[in-house]
Amino acid sequence: MVWRAARAADIPQIERLLRQHLQSSMFLLGNLQDPGNGQEMDLWVQDDHSGVFGLTEAGMVLMQAPHARAEDWQEASALLAGRSIVGCAGDTAQLRAFLAASDLVSCPTRLDENEPGFSLDLDQLEIPKAEQAALIPLAAAPRDLVLDWRAAYHREVLGAGAEVSEEKAAQDIAGYLDRDSHRVLSIAGQPVAMTGFNAQIPEVVQIGGVYTPPGLRGRGLARLAVALHLDEARKAGAQRAVLFAASPAAARAYEAIGFRPAGSFSLVLFAPEQEVP
Repeated sequence: MVWRAARAADIPQIERLLRQHLQSSMFLLGNLQDPGNGQEMDLWVQDDHSGVFGLTEAGMVLMQAPHARAEDWQEASALLAGRSIVGCAGDTAQLRAFLAASDLVSCPTRLDENEPGFSLDLDQLEIPKAEQAALIPLAAAPRDLVLDWRAAYHREVLGAGAEVSEEKAAQDIAGYLDRDSHRVLSIAGQPVAMTGFNAQIPEVVQIGGVYTPPGLRGRGLARLAVALHLDEARKAGAQRAVLFAASPAAARAYEAIGFRPAGSFSLVLFAPEQEVP
């Protein structure tokens, strides 16, 4: 199936495809519905609208083409030839097929993970009981503290070096503040964890950037933060939440508030960025 550059007239059918595969399409779908979020992208679509892939301004390849064959991914790779990419994110089977077809599978990476996906209808959300707990806007938390937390996330979860993690943290926190996408959990007035949505449309949110500092882990703070933020989203009209878990501990935390397994999502970050051959 031939790929071509997407046009404005294609967007309704592309969105229809992405909504049929929401679990692994939120980055693409959120990007289409909010192109001003700093992640504008080049977008290609198959003629019958059965597949789509994009390259964001930041250099991430995103995809949703459940019926694509090896030759389709080879053609997609050819469209990216000579372009620099920092990584790829998408449904595990699709992402692995793309990497194999584009000869990027053996490139050095700082992160290369297949992560279990989870989904929750928000009417099934279970909110843990907690005393003196409050969810506050990111802007109300100490700026230096949340910058430190986000830099630590980049080091611990995404494999970034010290200098890069601080630079990325500053960019991320600025973006979170602009979009009002993240919250901080406070217990008795003390900030203890951060949570947020890294992609969202009116009826669905995708959780991302959850962080609890090492000394406070194992106390159920992350699950409480996520649950309170989802309750806020539910009251604002959201009906469903999706995520992918970076560790078994994270998966247990999400299952404790009602999430159930749903597919597999992969994230690959190259080190350094790679030029598509």
